Amino acid sequence: MIQADRMTSAPNTRARLMAEFGVFFILTPVLIAVLLPATMMFPALFAFTALGIALLHFTPGFAWVELRYNWRGWTWKEVLLFSVAVAVICFGVIQATRPDAAFFLLRNEPALLAFIWIGYPLVSALPQELLFRTLFFRRYGTLLPDGQWGGVLNAGLFSLAHLMYWSWIVAILTFAGGLLFSYAYRQRGSFFLAVLLHAIAGNLLFAVGLGVYFYSGNVVRPF
Repeated sequence: MIQADRMTSAPNTRARLMAEFGVFFILTPVLIAVLLPATMMFPALFAFTALGIALLHFTPGFAWVELRYNWRGWTWKEVLLFSVAVAVICFGVIQATRPDAAFFLLRNEPALLAFIWIGYPLVSALPQELLFRTLFFRRYGTLLPDGQWGGVLNAGLFSLAHLMYWSWIVAILTFAGGLLFSYAYRQRGSFFLAVLLHAIAGNLLFAVGLGVYFYSGNVVRPF
C-alpha cells in the first residue's frame, strides 16, 4: 500500500499547502469550465499538467523511482474482468443516452480510433494519474481525511476536473473511475496499475462511442 506523506508540517507550511491544494484542484478546474472558450480548454489543461508535474518533482520526500513500486501488482484475470465490466457499462450508457453515437469512431473513423488508442495512455491517462493520484496523495497527504474518505475526496475532485464538459454522464463516469484508480494506487500500491486501468477505461470509452461526451467541441454550458 502506498501511504500518503504525513510528515509533521509547520502551521505556515500547512496553510500554504491548503491554499495550493484549493487553487490547483478546485479553483482552477472551475475557472477553466466557467470562463474559458472551448478552444482554450486544452492549452489550459496542458499548462495545468506541466505545473502539477513540477510540483510533484519538488515535493519533499518524493522520488520518481516510486512510480515503479509494485508495477506487477496485478493479474491478467482481474484486468480482463475489469475490461469486460467497463465495456458492458459503456455500451449500456451509450445505448441509453446516445444510441446514434454507438461505435461511431469504429464505424466511421477507425484510423482516428487507432490513433486515440495509441496516444491516450501516454498523453492523457499517464499525466492524469501523476496529478490526481501521485501528486494528490504524496504532496497533500497531510491534508486528507483518513481511511477511505481520502479516496472519495480524490474521486470527487477528479470528477470536478472534468466539469468543463458540463455533463452529468461525464461526472458519474469520472467519479467511478476515480474511485477505482485511487484504489489501485493507494490500496494496491501500484501507480502502473492505476495508469493501466485508466488507459483501458478511456480507450474502451472512445471505442464504444462515449467520446462524444468528452469532446470539447460538443460542450454546451448551462448558462
